[in-house]
Amino acid sequence: QVQLVESGGGLVQAGGSLRLSCAASGLTFSAYVWGWFRQAPGKEREFVAAITWSGSTDYANSVKGRFTISRDNAKNTVFLQMNSLKPEDTAVYYCAAKTRSGGNSRYDLYGYWGQGTQVTVSS
Repeated sequence: QVQLVESGGGLVQAGGSLRLSCAASGLTFSAYVWGWFRQAPGKEREFVAAITWSGSTDYANSVKGRFTISRDNAKNTVFLQMNSLKPEDTAVYYCAAKTRSGGNSRYDLYGYWGQGTQVTVSS
């Protein structure tokens, strides 16, 4: 079966960095668009970043210039490098996969989800 397993979350001070990883199995990794979403307590799940089959990327305005999404098709892994972290980045971060093109920020288009990893940024 399909499994997406996130790792790399933790507690970091404002201005610090974290690198999230999402290891995938049970699907043809290169055939999917990969996204990262996050959800803070009491808030809706929001789009963070996405990367397509060709390596094209999309970012939420709130993370543009600070976060970088990448993928390693040989290792079936997608990454989210997060720099200059802010307390408002605190959330559970989820990776997700979809096959449809377009609408990369729409969480309803993603069919596979990981269990999430907690990121906490202290001020």
